Amino acid sequence: MAHRLRPEGIAFAGTAPVRLVFEREVAAAPEAVFGALARDVTGWTAWFRAVTLCRPLEGGAGRELRLLGAARFRETVLVAEEPEVYAYRVDVANVPGARAMVEEWRLRPAGTGTRVRWTMAVDGSAPFRLVLKASRPGLAVGFRDAMTSLDRRLAG
Repeated sequence: MAHRLRPEGIAFAGTAPVRLVFEREVAAAPEAVFGALARDVTGWTAWFRAVTLCRPLEGGAGRELRLLGAARFRETVLVAEEPEVYAYRVDVANVPGARAMVEEWRLRPAGTGTRVRWTMAVDGSAPFRLVLKASRPGLAVGFRDAMTSLDRRLAG
């Protein structure tokens, strides 16, 4: 059953009780990566395998997202500063134990490409936090694969 999460701002990405941070370089320029993250929201399903649905809501101020395994989220975009940062918070989720979630994508030039840093900041019940921490290796693989796929998509 879906439940409302605590509304947090962008600062939560740096202060959350659990922060999972992943980084990878891609060949595409920051502007192209930002476009794939923030403007082509429906395109997430083409490059992030875990995402089965992603669509903008409220003229782009929010998103609806579904993941493999039936997790569902309704999100509010907190920051969309091209080409450096795209961040959103989860307002409603059907994930048991989740209390607050913010995800932040930071982009910075790396030669002719981009250094992508994804931070997943969360708070939740002790079992939720434990499961999330244990999921770190799988999330790292998913992020790596998504960045490889995004890089191919942007090169084509």
